[in-house]
Amino acid sequence: MIDCLFIGHNDMAFPEYKEIVQQMGINSGSYRDLNLNFIQIGKKPHTFVDVFNNLFRNHQNYKTFGPFGMGDVLHPAIVYLGTYLNKRGHSFDFINAFHWQKEKLAEKLQQNQVRTVAIITTFYVSVFPILEIVDFVRKYNDKALIILGGPFVSTQIRNEEAATVEFLFDSIGADIYVNSSQGETTLNRIIEALKNNSSLLSVPNLYYKKGSQYIKTGTQLENNQLDKNQVDWSLFSNHLSQFAAFRTAISCPFSCAFCGFPEHAGKYQTVNIELVEKELDAIAAAGIVKSISFVDDTFNVPPRRFKKFLNMMIKNQYDFKWHMNYRSQYADNETVAMMKDSGCEGVFLGIESASQAILDNMNKAVKVDRYKEGVSLLNKYGIASHANFIIGFPGETDKTVQESVDFVEQYQPTFFRFQSWYCEPITPIWRQKEKYGIKGSHFEWEHNTMNASTAADIVDELFLSTKNSTWLQQYNLDLSGLFRVLHRGMTLENFTQFMQAFNEAIKEKLLVKQHDIETSYEGLKKLEINYYGQ
Repeated sequence: MIDCLFIGHNDMAFPEYKEIVQQMGINSGSYRDLNLNFIQIGKKPHTFVDVFNNLFRNHQNYKTFGPFGMGDVLHPAIVYLGTYLNKRGHSFDFINAFHWQKEKLAEKLQQNQVRTVAIITTFYVSVFPILEIVDFVRKYNDKALIILGGPFVSTQIRNEEAATVEFLFDSIGADIYVNSSQGETTLNRIIEALKNNSSLLSVPNLYYKKGSQYIKTGTQLENNQLDKNQVDWSLFSNHLSQFAAFRTAISCPFSCAFCGFPEHAGKYQTVNIELVEKELDAIAAAGIVKSISFVDDTFNVPPRRFKKFLNMMIKNQYDFKWHMNYRSQYADNETVAMMKDSGCEGVFLGIESASQAILDNMNKAVKVDRYKEGVSLLNKYGIASHANFIIGFPGETDKTVQESVDFVEQYQPTFFRFQSWYCEPITPIWRQKEKYGIKGSHFEWEHNTMNASTAADIVDELFLSTKNSTWLQQYNLDLSGLFRVLHRGMTLENFTQFMQAFNEAIKEKLLVKQHDIETSYEGLKKLEINYYGQ
């Protein structure tokens, strides 16, 4: 009996996903955001991942690494939740990447008694990948109870009316929905209730259907301490790849006005560095992992803890490299030099804007000069950076946009991306919607100084015109994906050339204003040449 079978990320077939988004209209904010992530080859849309894998198939390292995608990395939620259940006497199994392991999942569902199936929703902004998983599970096992939780569920419950939420839950077809910012305690209680044939009514934080009605149990805030729930990596030693994701904190110590994460995730807490070292020692002992992504929302805060971490990394001289989400306003020469010595290969920078007026509106608690110094130091020590910017936040004007453009052109982070503001009603800025005249939500909004359509136009223009840094695609790539490519044998220089060539193909369709134009033959040859570095 498997008490809980976890199912990791589903990289839904991109042509299907693209068609779903396109049905919203090619001028919708959702489609325009997606449009900067793919090209057309033979009437079929291809993301960077598709093009890379097609070319990488001929590379000598392909058999070692397999296809590139989010399934490269053992899902951090699976290793944490699996450890949590194991410590409490429950059995678990998992499929890390649904899209790559469907046959293996079907086998597990058919050949084992499975009490529950838990679908990890960490990276989903759309319901469609979830629907595909639920249908697949039902096809091969109609007895296991399907549990859905995580950010996707809690976001729907906070954002939507009760009737809308219940309609969505009916459409998904899972059995139990967990509404908790953490959820591991609730999952444990569900399994205990099922094993003891007890009523789920005694388990808080649930939505489940009984007859034609949804039962909603009471709300109880979870306070799971990371220090007391460290991952047991020995449980996953046979499943480690050359890439690992690692968490050392819950929530975020900041309260940026565009972000609802801290309010959802609860009180900020960090793991003791001695315990972090113990886990890293276990990973290092396996002798497999070559690159670790620290997934904390802001890894280098508080600064004193971060320096303690860097000293530990320098002392141990692990064989793997690492990268993180980084607040560059805390950079100084000593710290960045230590980062380099400790094996840091790159950082994601949530800069969001280089206009002080917009940063103040965002409550970013930073001065632009600190960003300038931070990026300059990263460049000095050869640490790759990806700077992310938001266009269209309340107060945005042509002048404030230009300040962000000037920052990229002058300080030249290794990679960058501009994206339209995504207006979530759960974020702090929503409480000031009257002040800024905010109307609408998500990718369809307007306020006193800009609207979503104008913001999307600006993003397209900046994609076409920004010259001194390289645009990094978002769809199934990001900073972690960059380093998973590099550890396959590609140099940073060749990756940059490859990405620039891919971006040129996207620019072609923007310039002719045809979203489905096929990439030219010469453009494809350029991609291939740049991949092999010839």
